Amino acid sequence: MKILSLLPWLDWLALVFFASAWVGYAQFSNRWASRRPSILAATNRFRLRWMQMSLSREPRVLDGIITQSLSNTPTFFSSTTILIIGGLLALMGTTDKAAELVREIPFSQPTPILIFELKIIVLITIFVYAFFRFSWSMRQYTWVALMIGALPPPEFFQFNPDSKNDYAGRIATMTGLAAETFNDGLRSYYFSFAVMGWFFSPIAFVVTTLLIVAILYNREFQSDVLDVLNDGK
Repeated sequence: MKILSLLPWLDWLALVFFASAWVGYAQFSNRWASRRPSILAATNRFRLRWMQMSLSREPRVLDGIITQSLSNTPTFFSSTTILIIGGLLALMGTTDKAAELVREIPFSQPTPILIFELKIIVLITIFVYAFFRFSWSMRQYTWVALMIGALPPPEFFQFNPDSKNDYAGRIATMTGLAAETFNDGLRSYYFSFAVMGWFFSPIAFVVTTLLIVAILYNREFQSDVLDVLNDGK
């Protein structure tokens, strides 16, 4: 409680703005994707095409390799996040030296040790959330592999053509959910950079938050990669 009472009102406003920007952008991107193509929506179309092609080939070794390759990325980030959390916890034991180092940086605002520790706790909270999202994405890709392995042979769909779209749609949806969950974890990494601005001043915190939102919007809705994906629409 002493930490909360020591935090200046300007820092409180910056922290509330940061949380609102994060949650608000997540909701905005989900709703705006229905009006304007996004990276996730564009890649979901290719996931559906992938599954439609998977139903027509046997054996499906290639699909298993692709699924394994996709799951390697959240696995890597999950392991990396654990290391980052460990490093931040270790930093908690040397906050006096870290705070002194930050004070020597030009334009940085002097910060009491307790407030400095609070900022580190916020960073730890962000990476804990990222870890849960990455690990959940890993499990979802495991279920994608399970669903692909349970697919009937291509001859089955010759006699049951109506079920082909159902099989392809369900597996593509599961793959899209895994990608969306991974995207949530990766977005946490982006916003963790905004929190680093808080170590200098609340104004820098607000500026870096706005910069991160602008970067995320540009990459999700206005990037060259999106143009390439939409060319095959």
